[in-house]
Amino acid sequence: MSQQVADVDTLFLHEAGDDYTVVVRRDGERLLRGRLELKETGAGPRPGRFRVKDGDDEVPRRPEQFIEMARRAARIRISEQTSRGKRGELEAMLDGYQLDAKQVRTCRICANKGRYSPLTTETAIKSDDEHICPDCAKRELEREANYRGLQSGARDRLEDLLLEVGDLERVANLLSGQLDPELTKFDEISATTDDIDLVSTRDIDVHSDLKSNLQRFDELLPVQSLAVENGLLEGRDQLVVSATATGKTLVGELAGIDRALKGEGKMLFLVPLVALANQKYGDFQDEYGDRLDITLRVGASRIRDDGNRFDPSADVIVGTYEGIDHSLRTGKDLGDIGTVVIDEVHNLGEDERGHRLDGLITRLKHYCETNDQDTQWVYLSATVGNAIELAGQLGAQLIEFEERPVPIERHVTFADGSEKVDIENTLVKRAFDSKSSKGYRGQTIIFTNSRRRCHEVSRRLEYDSAPYHAGLDHGQRNRVERQFGDQDLAAVVTTAALAAGVDFPASQVIFDSLAMGIEWLSVQEFEQMLGRAGRPDYHDTGTVYVLVEPDTTYHNSMEMSEDEVAFKLLKGEMEPVITRYDETFAIEETLANITVAGKRAKHLNDRMIGEVPTKHAVGKLLEYEFIDGFEPTALGRA
Repeated sequence: MSQQVADVDTLFLHEAGDDYTVVVRRDGERLLRGRLELKETGAGPRPGRFRVKDGDDEVPRRPEQFIEMARRAARIRISEQTSRGKRGELEAMLDGYQLDAKQVRTCRICANKGRYSPLTTETAIKSDDEHICPDCAKRELEREANYRGLQSGARDRLEDLLLEVGDLERVANLLSGQLDPELTKFDEISATTDDIDLVSTRDIDVHSDLKSNLQRFDELLPVQSLAVENGLLEGRDQLVVSATATGKTLVGELAGIDRALKGEGKMLFLVPLVALANQKYGDFQDEYGDRLDITLRVGASRIRDDGNRFDPSADVIVGTYEGIDHSLRTGKDLGDIGTVVIDEVHNLGEDERGHRLDGLITRLKHYCETNDQDTQWVYLSATVGNAIELAGQLGAQLIEFEERPVPIERHVTFADGSEKVDIENTLVKRAFDSKSSKGYRGQTIIFTNSRRRCHEVSRRLEYDSAPYHAGLDHGQRNRVERQFGDQDLAAVVTTAALAAGVDFPASQVIFDSLAMGIEWLSVQEFEQMLGRAGRPDYHDTGTVYVLVEPDTTYHNSMEMSEDEVAFKLLKGEMEPVITRYDETFAIEETLANITVAGKRAKHLNDRMIGEVPTKHAVGKLLEYEFIDGFEPTALGRA
């Protein structure tokens, strides 16, 4: 025992029922934990019984051994949580041996478990009406996180917040969807402006009709100015990479509309989605319909709702990738193509769509070269992780502009599926009830993972809103777009149809789900979607809310849960755009290239961005009787 009590740093006492917990520490480690009973004597309170914990047992020791330890201790501390009467009793006992003690603020949970955890202003964590140590607070938070099924990335986030704000209840409330802005705020993407010499709209050499359209602006936007300064109007092929709402679309128009007006070939403006094609078609009709013939090509059939047939001889063809590719594969004569604009070219990296876009670009280039056309190619994207490499593969000059027109605040909170709509309702109302310095109400885009959920969320919002997805007809989508533009709607609830760039001037984006269908979002898709928040002509800042349902997946094929995906996306780096071919994709594109180019199909395969195993694909096509030599059979053509 004499060795045990030598060089004691601290002897700590804490009320435990009628007795006292005793903790002895040396060199930062607990040396022993015991239990002390006091007895009343004529000289005042004195040690009665003293027992030391040994595993699950309590071993009796002589009361004098407690006094010996107290005398050898460098300091004696009594917890503040010990009641006033009990503190007085301890102090009177120690006075009897000429020993001094100080009261200290400690963690009650630790003290009850025989641990000495003094608290300072910096370390104390508020818990209900008391303060506890960070370790105990983390354990309490861990219990709540376990109950919710929270995964590691989200747990790390909550622990960081706990130490930052020092309030267990506030942080735990995040798990039930509380919107404490100090806690939900994950980060802020600052507005950035590069020092670009802007091109005056008076100075650009374009057709007079296009120039008159541009006169409402004094200068081109920075990314547009960069493109023009680097040869856009001289026919240079360009890959333009810039954030959402920085004016990329006009880069394609400057090249294509100018050439169409001058009679130097038509413009093809190609997009990934029908909703996007419908909107661009409407925009071009409004802007240039009185001077140019404009037609629409989506899928493999004509648009029936307004009676417009696809006219391959039109000056401007707006189409989906699949729509134009179908025209090529069925031998349509698209006439003299002066300009091809491929919007959202990062779709080359998509699992299902990438190979088809790769094939379309290759087949379209073959068409233009075969017909001896001097075609300019303009590729547009907001999100490319390997922009220099992709520009080289496309044979285009890279125009990269990283400006963020307005800052974006990104927020994260946790909620289950039923709580999410209540939170969304609060956020939509909060945004719509406010106005920017430009005089516009805040409006919201809510992204979710299914058409059914679009309708469910929209029905439950108190302010006027509308679902918006590819299942609506052209007229319905137009009506929603017009109502949102006129600020008659506080929110639209949508699937991926909007992510690709349908032009809604929203100040706020809410992720009701981080899945699209049965797939988790990629970093590119996530960045593209959150980039819809905040427009320089409308808003002072953009706001993004990610509503995370812990331990949730939307299909049994999903390996990660939504809370894991959330922090991967928020911290993620942009993935490179790489087109990958499996056997099925290789067979599909090789057959399409044979249908379009016959014996030249191998040359087309070789110039695709992805690596196509041509020999294997041709062998399979022969085996399936899709081709005979380098001609498609009737089955293959079908």
